[in-house]
Amino acid sequence: WNALPFADVDPWWRPTDSQILIGIRLPRVIGAAAVGVALSTAGVLFQGLLRNPLADPFVIGSSGGAALGAAAGSLLLSLNIAFLGFGIVPLLGFVGSFVTVWIVYILSRHHGRTSISGLILAGFALGSVAGALNALLVILSDQLQIRFMQTISWILGGVSVNGWAPIASVVPLVVVGVVAGFLLTVRLDALALGERGATRVGIDVERTKLAVIATASLLTALAVSLSGLVAFVGLLVPHAVRLIIGPNNRLLLPAAALAGGSFLIMADLLARTLLAPIEVPVGIFTAIVGSPVFVLLLRRARGSYDF
Repeated sequence: WNALPFADVDPWWRPTDSQILIGIRLPRVIGAAAVGVALSTAGVLFQGLLRNPLADPFVIGSSGGAALGAAAGSLLLSLNIAFLGFGIVPLLGFVGSFVTVWIVYILSRHHGRTSISGLILAGFALGSVAGALNALLVILSDQLQIRFMQTISWILGGVSVNGWAPIASVVPLVVVGVVAGFLLTVRLDALALGERGATRVGIDVERTKLAVIATASLLTALAVSLSGLVAFVGLLVPHAVRLIIGPNNRLLLPAAALAGGSFLIMADLLARTLLAPIEVPVGIFTAIVGSPVFVLLLRRARGSYDF
């Protein structure tokens, strides 16, 4: 080898490059795709269930619960707890998100029925309470004030995946959640007829509500565990895809999942590189970029939007 011309020149591809690509970059790309897929799928499910164009994966209080869990996790950082590659902050963020949604679901139940308006109102109320408790923890805890920026950076969203362990834990569950969501799309389309109309065509409305809430909440909590609270993806992507292909959920859900994964990969890439060496939290980037794009899409639709 040394006898070859230019053998003393460093090769363009070094072993450290492989470590960076396979150990750092690739898990981050897959993590961003998984978060985008999970949030977009959850957005489609919640919008279809609630029949509300403003519904997103955090509409029933999961964001407040996740933030409260993250704040509690910051208080316990000294314990060095980790599980399946996740630290205590994302773990308790996952738990806070999921538990909050199920408390909201229980509160919205009345005489064996789940009220859609009750879900939205209970989610708003409980999310507000969780947000207030989070602020109170920060004010009262000197330890949290010291770690405030770390907690805030997680809440604002960022796909900083450490190795393959979190990916191996979350991605299979995201795939299961997306498949479960796709199997629910026929029932979601039936719910567009109203609860009475859906019952007439043989749909068990209450079981459908429970299945949709469980699936969408799991996907949201999984996304939260990987990236914190990434804004606007679960609202923007389903709307944008719906404007292109229409409201049929059997087509909308897989298309939105694909678009959401692609969108968040690009958003994370731009958030990392545009202001390098400063890395903008991807949640801030998606909100700044997504809002005007969403408005432009709605203007181009010229009132022809179907929900």
